[in-house]
Amino acid sequence: MHKILLLSVFLFFAAFAARAQEKLTGKKDSASLQSKVTDTVKPYVNLGKIAGRRAAIRSAMLPGLGQIRNGFTFYRGLKVAGIYTGATLLTISYIDNSKQYNVFVDELEYRATHGGQSPPGSPYANSAPDRLVLAKDTFRRNKQVIIFSYVGLYLLNIVEAYIDARLANFDVGDVARIKIRPDLMNSNQMYGFNSFVPGMKVAISF
Repeated sequence: MHKILLLSVFLFFAAFAARAQEKLTGKKDSASLQSKVTDTVKPYVNLGKIAGRRAAIRSAMLPGLGQIRNGFTFYRGLKVAGIYTGATLLTISYIDNSKQYNVFVDELEYRATHGGQSPPGSPYANSAPDRLVLAKDTFRRNKQVIIFSYVGLYLLNIVEAYIDARLANFDVGDVARIKIRPDLMNSNQMYGFNSFVPGMKVAISF
């Protein structure tokens, strides 16, 4: 009788220990599985920010290079052509203003060393000194404005390349949808009749 009772108690504790070991093993397996799933999740990489930074650096090294490396299209080609056309026009204007500035500087220096007399054959022989000084200062300011315009065009080239690269990597296909379809629009009502004109209907869904 005692042997049967001891055997029953032994079997009970053996079953309890086996169940506890099974639960512990299950917890370890779930923890390892969760850690594996966590390890497989890749960190988010902002491709648009990286592309924009590279485009800005390229355009800083050579104006227009960032736009071209973003993917050459006709529209980007026009932007690059506009950058260099603007730079060419600014250069021509700077050269012209520099020449005029030097002409008036030479005129004033000659008058200062020759008793107020103009150089032989000067077209400004009848001009008053204050008008010559005003013209000299005007061309000098024009040169300064052109230099600031150079800097502005250079910075605009960098900013435009950066924005273009960011927008090229910006995808809203899964967020918003745009539908464009032809439609008839009611323009006005005259003599009890509604007049309709053809048009386009744009619908944006999120």
